[in-house]
Amino acid sequence: MIYPITAYGDPVLKEPAEDIAQDYPELKELIEDMFATMYHAHGVGLAAPQISKGIRLFVIDSEPMMDDKDKGKGVKKAFINPEIVEEDGEEWGFEEGCLSIPGVREVVYRPERVVIRYFDEDWNEHEDTYDGMTARVIQHEYDHIEGILFTDHLNGLKKRLIKNKLAKISKGEVDADYRMKFPALAKRR
Repeated sequence: MIYPITAYGDPVLKEPAEDIAQDYPELKELIEDMFATMYHAHGVGLAAPQISKGIRLFVIDSEPMMDDKDKGKGVKKAFINPEIVEEDGEEWGFEEGCLSIPGVREVVYRPERVVIRYFDEDWNEHEDTYDGMTARVIQHEYDHIEGILFTDHLNGLKKRLIKNKLAKISKGEVDADYRMKFPALAKRR
């Protein structure tokens, strides 16, 4: 099933997500659907709040972000109840975008390495270290389950410059080549 992507302005995107219990219904199917939704929207990561589910779950496939020298080193994985244990290394900037904020891209600075503890879809616990582009994708998606958007990392001037674009997105005044759910449109019904 392909879910609609929840657009900027929906409160679910700004609220910290809840832990998932091991008996969460049809979790493996949800993970499969999240990968399908992510690929359909040409994304490299998708967090549950982006499909209006306030749970601590995200999926990534960083392979499309790998440059020629790193081809084949991308990571495709689901992260359940993740916790970032450590972030270190030099902060580096990269232009990020978000499926919930189509048409907006800005440079965000993040540490180059992340250590994350999480469960996989079989409830095996892991603690892994990632760096480079995979670390960035993980940090971006992890922010989603903490109620943080990439635009929250921008300075005041940048935020003011994109304010009107963000308002239009929340009203549904945006072109996206995937189905979206807009908070302002839902209130009018």
